[in-house]
Amino acid sequence: MKTSRHFFWGLLLLSATSLLIWFFYSSRSKVSVADFLTASSPSPNYVGAQTCAQCHEKQFAAWRGSHHELAMQPAKAKEVLGDFKGVKFNNKGVTTSFFKRDEKFYINTDGPDGKMQDFEVKYTFGVDPLQQYLVELPGGWLQAFSVAWDARPKAEGGQKWFHLYPKEKINYTDELHWTKLSQNWNHMCAECHSTNLKKNYDLPSNQFKTTWSDISVSCESCHGPGSRHVEWSKAGKNTDLTKGLVHLLDENNNANWLRSENSKTAIRTPELQTVKEINTCARCHARRSTLTEDYRHGKPLLDSHLPSLLTLPSYHPDGQIKEEDFEYGSFAQSKMFHKGVTCSNCHEPHSLKLRAPGNLVCLQCHSPQDYNTSRHHFHKPEGRGASCVECHMPASNFMVIHARHDHSLRIPRPDLSIKLKTPNACNKCHSEKTPEWAQEKMRKWYGNEWEKSWHFGETLFRAQQEMDPRIGQDVLAIATAPKLAEIVRATAVSLLPNYFDQTAAAVLPTLLKDVSPLIRREALGLVGFLPSEQRWGLAGNLLSDETLAVRIEAARVLASSVRNQLSTAQRSLLDKVVKEYIGVEMTSAEHPQSHVNLAILYTGLGESQKSIDAYFQALKLDPTYIRAYVNLADLYRELQQDSKGEELLLKAIKHVGENGDIEHALGLYYIRSQQVSKALLSLEKAARILPENSRYGYVYGVALYENGESEKSFKVLKRVHVDHPYDRDVLMALLTYAKVSGQLRAAKEYAAKLVKIDPRYGSAEELLQQIPFK
Repeated sequence: MKTSRHFFWGLLLLSATSLLIWFFYSSRSKVSVADFLTASSPSPNYVGAQTCAQCHEKQFAAWRGSHHELAMQPAKAKEVLGDFKGVKFNNKGVTTSFFKRDEKFYINTDGPDGKMQDFEVKYTFGVDPLQQYLVELPGGWLQAFSVAWDARPKAEGGQKWFHLYPKEKINYTDELHWTKLSQNWNHMCAECHSTNLKKNYDLPSNQFKTTWSDISVSCESCHGPGSRHVEWSKAGKNTDLTKGLVHLLDENNNANWLRSENSKTAIRTPELQTVKEINTCARCHARRSTLTEDYRHGKPLLDSHLPSLLTLPSYHPDGQIKEEDFEYGSFAQSKMFHKGVTCSNCHEPHSLKLRAPGNLVCLQCHSPQDYNTSRHHFHKPEGRGASCVECHMPASNFMVIHARHDHSLRIPRPDLSIKLKTPNACNKCHSEKTPEWAQEKMRKWYGNEWEKSWHFGETLFRAQQEMDPRIGQDVLAIATAPKLAEIVRATAVSLLPNYFDQTAAAVLPTLLKDVSPLIRREALGLVGFLPSEQRWGLAGNLLSDETLAVRIEAARVLASSVRNQLSTAQRSLLDKVVKEYIGVEMTSAEHPQSHVNLAILYTGLGESQKSIDAYFQALKLDPTYIRAYVNLADLYRELQQDSKGEELLLKAIKHVGENGDIEHALGLYYIRSQQVSKALLSLEKAARILPENSRYGYVYGVALYENGESEKSFKVLKRVHVDHPYDRDVLMALLTYAKVSGQLRAAKEYAAKLVKIDPRYGSAEELLQQIPFK
């Protein structure tokens, strides 16, 4: 990989522009804004941090040494923190050596084929509390090595090598192996560790030619390309209010946080009207997917990125971070976010340091007399319990040693820990105590009003983990509650497909018109439950939505519309946005899921061969990609080419070994082809390998019953019912088989359970009467 030439050419262009500006000043006494913009280049270019430093010395000095500046560096002696003096590190039978040769840094370890090889370290990645190392494989693939250097002081347990997956035994075939796509810098990391990053992936050759203007996170990562700003500055700082910047981060320029005499907390004046700054940070400080490489600074977040929702397993049911979720998803839930607090209110944006140390950063707005006192926190003033962040922003370790704070700024809720098995700040410190102990302590200190308040996590828990059908109305209530955080509401909307009924259908038009693009996008997922002739009337206008994430979701949902029922203008609009959707998927063309998504789109469009080609492209990229096998086999079934599906699934087993999804698909094929004994073997494997999938157990139980093995069928279905007590299909099968076999007492029990979880069945007696005796 080579560093981009954009910086070099940018300097040449800058020099030429400077001469042009000099000409204007030598011949005219004053340059108008219109003349200035006419003289400017048609689009701004990146000029590099060193150019910015010429005028912005203070900001540049603050940035130097920050995590942003050191996000990525060439692997030189001064930058490499790890011990490369022939040190060996053993993990699960693989011994890795770190050494130097000719002033270069090398790692000897197992490569893509499992054989021990020497790999040159090209770049360092990060600096504190750990540093990773990037190794270049053929085709411009930069890979983040899975053994990292603990950069903490030795007294804190650092100054040693450690594996990022210490509990896993990972060989070269594992998706977590350092040579695989999951550890690829170009795909996973690059956008947020370098400036003006262009991935430049070529699908036919499966190669990257990735470029950047600055190797690390520099000025223009946040402010946007600066050439016009340089021109503005050299032109004598004329009256152009934008200062030549493509993105003005000016939301806090005239803001004041004022606290009245009797108020405990300051209020922002004037109220924050935009989220430009937070969106700028969220581009990287969020768990999200990238929609386009054509990032435009200042545009809405969902025009370029799609943030993850508060769903399992990424988040705990109450919205606390669980996996590597970064900051945006939790902060967007917080009261601070909704009161107008932005990232730079707490963090100096150039050095990234806190605005003030310890509790003082919080006391910028919160009254010290009310909050920085033992009357509030009930802990010793010098102890951890007196720290605001310990109680309201508890930290979790990611990448083994990297502590990151939850930014939802919540009140500790040990009562929810009891109900939902979620963590709480009290037991983070007092790990030897129980949540019940913490609950009693809080009752003693604060009374019990704090635990009376309902929390959305109680509903999301039942909706995701218990799959209780009775919870549908509560999920809908969250989805339509205007006072709840946008990301909470959108999460509820995303869960509504599991509880879609007439009530949800009635509010769908309102959700599709919501002011939030995130909610509009998630609501489109419900449109697919409606008859095809109703979809266009509800969602067709969203093909013209101002937000990219909404438009392409509308295209996905409407792709299967019956084209002869559309007008010429409607077909033209759909085709236009379908092209946008394809472009978004091709942004991540190196990932097989993008081609699976395209295959599904082509199936909806009736273009079967394109769909087949896309599935095979996914399998070319990753011969172990399960979903491509299962979906393509099902497409062959639809095309009445079932034998090709069997051949494909058997090939999949050779590539991936025993797999529940593959076995289930194979079992269904054998059922269709009346090979019952083979079907039962495959369906049994699927149910055994993936007991968390109630459908697999249900299908296996029904197949046993249909094959005359009723006793075994009952055992299987009862076991599935224990693990999935709210699965209505399982309960209905048990009810039906019990009544048919004369087990009326058991049948009544199953009927009672069904009507309890879904009153639409009527009474247990009415339900029993609907079931025939044969």
